[in-house]
Amino acid sequence: MKKALVLLFVTLSCVKVAAQQTLIKGSVLNAVSSKPITTVVVELEGTNLSVTTNEQGLFVFDMHVPLGEQVIKLSKLGYVTKRYPIVVNEGELVTIFDMILDPDRSSTDDLFVITLSDDELNDDTSGADNMAGLLASSLDVFQRTAAFEFSASFFRMRGLDSRNASVLINGIEMNKGYNGRPQWSNWGGINDVLRNQELTLGLAPSNYNFGGVLGTTNINVRASQVKSGGGITYSSSNRSYTNRIMATYASGLLKNNWAYTISLGRRWGNEGYQDATSYSSNSFFTSVEKKLSDQHSLNITAIYTPNKRGKSSPNTQEVYNIKDIKYNEYWGLQNGEKRNSRIKEVNEPVFILNHNWNLNSKTSLNTNVAYQFGSLGNSRLDYNGTDLVDGIPQGGGSNPSPAYYQKLPSYFERNYPDNLEYAYLALKLFQANGQINWDTMYNANINNAQQGGNAIYGLYEDRVDDTQLTVNSIFNKDINANIRVNAGVNYKSLLSKNYAHVLDLLGASTYLDIDTFANTIDEAQNDLRNPNRLVMVGDKFKYHYNITANSFDGYAQGLFTYSNVDFYLSGSINRTHYQREGLYQNGGFPNNSFGRGKKLAFTGFGGKAGLTYKWTGKHVFNVNLGYINRAPTIQNTYSNARENHNIVPNITTENISSVDGSYIFRSPFVKAKLTGYFTKITNANDIAFYFADGVGGDNAIFVQEILQGIDKKYFGAELGVEAQVTTTIKLKGVAALGQFTYNNNPKLYLTTEPSDDAEAAGFVNGIKDFRETKLKNYRLSNGPQNAYALGFEYRDPEYWWFGATVNFFTNTYLDVSPLKRSSNFNTDFDGNVFNDYDEDLAKQLLQQERFDDYMVVNLVGGKSWKIGKYYLGLFASINNVLDEVYKTGGFEQGRTANYRELRDDKALTTPVFGPKYWYGRGTTYFLNLNLRF
Repeated sequence: MKKALVLLFVTLSCVKVAAQQTLIKGSVLNAVSSKPITTVVVELEGTNLSVTTNEQGLFVFDMHVPLGEQVIKLSKLGYVTKRYPIVVNEGELVTIFDMILDPDRSSTDDLFVITLSDDELNDDTSGADNMAGLLASSLDVFQRTAAFEFSASFFRMRGLDSRNASVLINGIEMNKGYNGRPQWSNWGGINDVLRNQELTLGLAPSNYNFGGVLGTTNINVRASQVKSGGGITYSSSNRSYTNRIMATYASGLLKNNWAYTISLGRRWGNEGYQDATSYSSNSFFTSVEKKLSDQHSLNITAIYTPNKRGKSSPNTQEVYNIKDIKYNEYWGLQNGEKRNSRIKEVNEPVFILNHNWNLNSKTSLNTNVAYQFGSLGNSRLDYNGTDLVDGIPQGGGSNPSPAYYQKLPSYFERNYPDNLEYAYLALKLFQANGQINWDTMYNANINNAQQGGNAIYGLYEDRVDDTQLTVNSIFNKDINANIRVNAGVNYKSLLSKNYAHVLDLLGASTYLDIDTFANTIDEAQNDLRNPNRLVMVGDKFKYHYNITANSFDGYAQGLFTYSNVDFYLSGSINRTHYQREGLYQNGGFPNNSFGRGKKLAFTGFGGKAGLTYKWTGKHVFNVNLGYINRAPTIQNTYSNARENHNIVPNITTENISSVDGSYIFRSPFVKAKLTGYFTKITNANDIAFYFADGVGGDNAIFVQEILQGIDKKYFGAELGVEAQVTTTIKLKGVAALGQFTYNNNPKLYLTTEPSDDAEAAGFVNGIKDFRETKLKNYRLSNGPQNAYALGFEYRDPEYWWFGATVNFFTNTYLDVSPLKRSSNFNTDFDGNVFNDYDEDLAKQLLQQERFDDYMVVNLVGGKSWKIGKYYLGLFASINNVLDEVYKTGGFEQGRTANYRELRDDKALTTPVFGPKYWYGRGTTYFLNLNLRF
């Protein structure tokens, strides 16, 4: 018996050793040039096993591979996917060299990248920046539809914003320290070099960092791994820009072991879909790599994409009814040309150095250094310029906004109900003009200057000049055929300089730098160290402070792969420091604004795990769960960093708990994935700025609104089905059902500058505690919470194709005002409940607005030609073919902050302070012509 057991043990051991010695090796070549293709994804269909080709186009499966008849699937963006059948015998080496991939002349994946990243991701009123970098062609049908069809409707994956996902370039995280979100325009217009992307969705493990609950996207721009060849592109559109040209050339890895890539581009337009939304952007990219040996390579990348564009305004329904959904209040005619007062300008070049070290075939260590600097500016008009008369500031102008509430018909209907002629005249004036009057501001300034006075009006810019250094190292080790270890450390240092900057004094030469709303001349000083200062074009004024932020984080994870079960375990830790340094001594906060404030420190950690069970090659089950504890962003840490050191009361780290589970079906003709998810965020903060009427009774005051300790709940399901019904026709169906709500009643604080009005309204040292705001179970305003799509695609063997998708959106909600849901709503100036307060009417007044459901139809198509060694491609898309008019978002104004104010306003035929909305675009087009060689 013992001999039999020994024999059995030896036999099983031999079988195990033999199985471990079973290898698959091969290579992939370009069918046209016969050159090796790098970064081709090589999969064993029906398994969870995949590898990528190296710089020589080689790949090897040295893990536990299944025996018998198998199918190798080759896929890469820009090439036709191919499958090769093989037979794997126990203990043998399977070689399949010189497999070929044909360039896909009808591929539109890259064109989707062009359309989305250049257009939607640069639009402040778009929801596309919440797609968490979903630009990779390898996405499943649900992710592709969410990125390419749903984005224009403010749709957010699982209701979460892009802070919950990481976007990396060559292993360097690009998310901003201020708000945690990527600044997409930092790499806009260089789409040809952004196609090599490695994406992990949700909590799934990434090879580059711990990631967030929406996953990680790493964009690989190493010169040796960009597809060799060149291309010239021209595009035309009526969305953001009207014209674009782009040229790119990549050498591939040369015989001398050098590689380089260059890309140049320009996008421009006098006006996009919204009125006066000018656009101007230049793009420069270069990447140079030297392969020092088989183990070492160095790559340096430079990206510079300066861009400037005009913004568009949210408006009340009254304004849209008088004008249309293209209306934009921010512009006016000057010398016969449209001039937008709200311009966003970004100039932030980035340089990245990468050292890639392959210690051996199973171990690698990549060290990366990035340096980014530059500026981000947002311009706006100031109309509070004054002169000192006997030591007292006098003057100031009227609000130049053409949609200011005191210029609209509803204001006159409310204030002069017995003389509707005033409202009629206001209507006619707004219809005829309704734009900023630049000449009026110039004339006022010039006339005042002739009397020895200062500017009344001026154009200035809120500037942020960031300098950031990032250093990290990423380690990968294949322990054996089944176990892989991945770990990394990351250090980031940020110096953020913040100030207001005079751009144009509109005919005047000086501006008095004081706060005209203060009670005393001392309190009015923006900088007590330079009282009554006169500033000129190019000077800093209003506020000036620095934020230093340093963070260190590390993570480690183990990935375990077996024939039927894969699982992973991952953990992280992070430490973050913030400190404000005031360079102005603010008159409203003389003892709490200048110099260095308190140094803040936050320690966070995270853990996640997941398991994949491969029941058969067709049926796969997956589950992930995770917990993340993270520092608040700079944006949500300081209550009003422009004026003082104050931080959010009781601030602490945020917590995220998340779980998701999926069923995946894969067959030669049908692919489907059904996912359910639940995410909970606790201890979050939010800060808003607005002018409120009815704070503490009948007072009106400009406030900073602080929501502290917010809990949010997100749960729902995602379904994506794709069917190749014939060799030329593909059908798709997608559904996203979610419910995203506030899950508690967070604390509410208002802060403002100390003044007599503030003290009368109950503020103590500029702060008023409203205890809590009753937000629980209100829906979050984060785009449509339900979205559906049905579509088809026809691809002709003659290299032309056409597709159509019908999208349907429901459950989009208005952003509610927390102040209206606090004790302030029913409290009179004496602290007692309003004597005419009606509980039932109050519930009606505070009911959250749900927008109308809507349907959007999109069409796409294209054709390609091979002309000798060249490929000419034409792509066209028409979005919102039926010209559907729909709201994508909006918010309640904070001005009607108590019961009486809101009741009286809503009782009007047209509310004076109705919600402000964003509307989606009507019918738009995008046309792209591309020559590749």
